[in-house]
Amino acid sequence: MPRKPKKGYFVRGTFVAEGSELDIELKRELKGSDAASKTDLKRESAELQTLGEALLGLRAGLFDKLGLEDKLRDAIAEAKRITNFEGKRRQMQFIGKLMRGLDAATLDAIRAALDEQNRGPAQEAAILHDAERWRDRVIADDDALGGWIETHPGTDAQQLRALVRQARKDLKEGPPGEAPRQGKAYRELFQLLRAQLEVHGTEDHAAEAAAQAREEDA
Repeated sequence: MPRKPKKGYFVRGTFVAEGSELDIELKRELKGSDAASKTDLKRESAELQTLGEALLGLRAGLFDKLGLEDKLRDAIAEAKRITNFEGKRRQMQFIGKLMRGLDAATLDAIRAALDEQNRGPAQEAAILHDAERWRDRVIADDDALGGWIETHPGTDAQQLRALVRQARKDLKEGPPGEAPRQGKAYRELFQLLRAQLEVHGTEDHAAEAAAQAREEDA
């Protein structure tokens, strides 16, 4: 006959069997003067449930890499299907209970995956901002254009110079008193710079430094 599973609970990823020395010690703390222990356990439980809720929004590629047990994976999949508010709440409580059974390494992996997903939009926004800034700089300043070409050798310099020339021409040809004209070259220049930033990242500020050095030497 199969052995009956031991009764107990999980605390910080560790299984505590009912009647064990650890169980007696924890219960003594909760019943005694150490009220902070009970508060800490409740706070940890709430944090793990929140972490479980965040898993519902984790993209498939990162979620699959976690290698979570089937019971938790199924519970998360079921939570995504539930639309009833009360049913959703109860399902999330169940997920929180399952989360308390995970070890510290798995919890760290979940947090890392969520951080990786959250970094994506922030990095994309930074790239867009830098591309806009560099587009305006290379149109306005030949030194900035030369600095970009020098430190981004992967850029098609001929295409870049042609787009800059056309963008400058378009800006000058705008009707008097109206906002500067931003034509096709202006948009294509942005896309060209953005593509290079996506390859090299926004942490490469060598082009900016080179352009500033030229300005100081002038």
